[in-house]
Formats: sequence, C-alpha cells, structure tokens
Amino acid sequence: MPSFNRTLFALTFLAALPLILATVNGPVISANFPDPAILVTSGGTYAFATNSGNINIQVATSPDGGVTWELQSGVDALPNVGSWATANSTWAPDVIDKGDGTFVMYYAAWSTSQSTHCVAAATSITPVGPYTPESQPIACQTPGGGAIDPAGFQDTNGTRYIVYKVDGSSLGGGGPCGNANGEYSTPIMLQEMEADGVTPTGEPVQILDRGQYDGPLIEAPALILHNGTYVLFFSSNCYNTDLYDISYATAPSISGPYTKASSPLLVTGDDGLTAPGGATPRLDGGFMVFHATVNTNPLTRYMYTATMTWNGTIVNT
Repeated sequence: MPSFNRTLFALTFLAALPLILATVNGPVISANFPDPAILVTSGGTYAFATNSGNINIQVATSPDGGVTWELQSGVDALPNVGSWATANSTWAPDVIDKGDGTFVMYYAAWSTSQSTHCVAAATSITPVGPYTPESQPIACQTPGGGAIDPAGFQDTNGTRYIVYKVDGSSLGGGGPCGNANGEYSTPIMLQEMEADGVTPTGEPVQILDRGQYDGPLIEAPALILHNGTYVLFFSSNCYNTDLYDISYATAPSISGPYTKASSPLLVTGDDGLTAPGGATPRLDGGFMVFHATVNTNPLTRYMYTATMTWNGTIVNT
C-alpha cells in the first residue's frame, strides 16, 4: 500500500472512533463511597455505592442534576441482601428505572452456599428503596471465582441485559489484588434478561477480557449506546494500586467485537487523581460518576464526577 494511502486509511479509521473529553469535578462526596452508580429520574438524581460500615448499599442525592451531592447518612437502600447472601460484603450496585414505576438494583453479595460473590437483583417502587431482593442470584460463576460488578442496559429494541465481571481475581495468584501473576481470567460477561429485568434468559456471552496493558484484571463494566456505537466502560489493574484506571472499548453490536481505546480515559495523575475507577456514565454519555483513592490505610475512596463531550466515539480527558 502506498504511504499516502496508508496515512489516509489511518486518519479515516481514527475519525470513525469516538473522542470523549472529560472535565473532572470533585470530590463531590468526601466520604468513603466506592464503585458509584448514577440514576437520573424525573424526580431527582441519585448515586449508589458499595457497602460501608453497617450500610449494605449507600445512597446519595443531588438536587441539581449531579453538581452537588448529599450523602444520605444512615440510609441503606438494601437492608436485606437476600436469604442466599450475607451482609456487609455488598459491592458495586447499579440501578435502572424500568419506566413502569419499578426500579431494579443489581448488586454483588457473598453467597453462603457458593463461598463466593454472586450478582443479583432487587426491586423497589422508589429510587432510594428499600429494595426487596430476589430469592436467588442471577449468576455466580463459581468455577471462575464468582461474579461481581453488575450493571444494567436496555437496547433500542427494548431488550434488557446486564454486564458483569467473572472474578478470577478471587482465586489467588498473589499480589495486591490476589491475581497479580495473571493465572486466572477476569472476563466481562453479557447476560440477556427477561423484560422484568430480574430473570436471566439464555447463556451469558463473553464480550471482553484483559489485554497486555490491563495488568492482572479488568472489572467494573458499564455499557451505554452512544450515536449507534456500544461503549463499554471498565477499569483495569488492581483497585488498591496507583495503576487502577478508567478505560473503555467500543463495538458495532452489543455482543462485540469490542475494540479497546488506545489509551485510558483517566489514570493516576490526571486532575490530581489517584487510582480513578469504578465509573458509571449517565445513559446519554454526557456525565459520569467514579471514585478515586484519597487514603490507602484505611482504603478510602471519594466520589468524583466528570462532564464528557464526544467527537465520534473516542473518549479523552
């Protein structure tokens, strides 16, 4: 191929990818509020986070669409984690608005029978709950190390899905996150759901796995559709190291193939952040919430936000 044609091909390919510019704000919650998710409704804006203290699922509210936030101290959106699970190990929630007066929370909790984390669903008629858990989890992926970090998605044809991580990191391998030698895989799975949002249908499909620049794992998936392109946000490397980041991949169809961006969206050092991760974008892709580390002992992660603008399908800061 002549040099000019190669250059033209490269420029054309890059022009087809999305570019997102992110303006970071915060911290907007100066308390331990890791793995945040955002829910925007006609009645307000809400954030949910991993357990802290005796609260299984933390809640924060914003009166102005995500500019300022108030942690709802003492409020537990999921006071009952389900008969199959134990409390105080409830991770990375996500909440969807079904549009029929019902809200569905996806979360990960420790299963007493499987001795691993499973992903599950709970429902409520109000955004802040209390949510009532389903009798059984959605997926456990026990041989692979468990299932964590679920997030909901509804496609343009109305079909509902969740994405989640198979937690190979829990199987060992050493290092700060237990999987530093890369012995066990940590793929992102796509699971189709029934219209009720709580019942899985069919078998899960793997849509992404770690690559040479992801360290021992990828996790914290969140999926949106932006201008006809499926955009999968995720974090890579160990959550308790400075290598943790926010990355993304894009695909022409929901099942892939997903192509990772050439560089992460946010890394340590950007806007003074340390170990940014656990991001959840708003459905329109114009805004996201995420955490960053402010103290390592004890591990404390505050919530930040970022306003995003797009050029095609590439995201940048």
